[in-house]
Amino acid sequence: MINVEKEYKKAPDIFTGKDLDYLKDIFGWHHTAYKVMEDALNYVNDKEVASIIKNNANLFYDHMSDILTILDKGGQNE
Repeated sequence: MINVEKEYKKAPDIFTGKDLDYLKDIFGWHHTAYKVMEDALNYVNDKEVASIIKNNANLFYDHMSDILTILDKGGQNE
């Protein structure tokens, strides 16, 4: 039986095509969400709501940065 709750503590040494497809998809989802959050800031006047939206945009941006860091290392762990 496959353990779907397995969590990697570090990136694997080798990326498969499937791994790269997954990273591409998850980056795309976060990029789209980031753009939507940033655009929403242009239409919000409430400072509390704007703060929440900005925090979410930052979260998506941080996740995109994490993915780029993983890719930049090329699967090579330090």
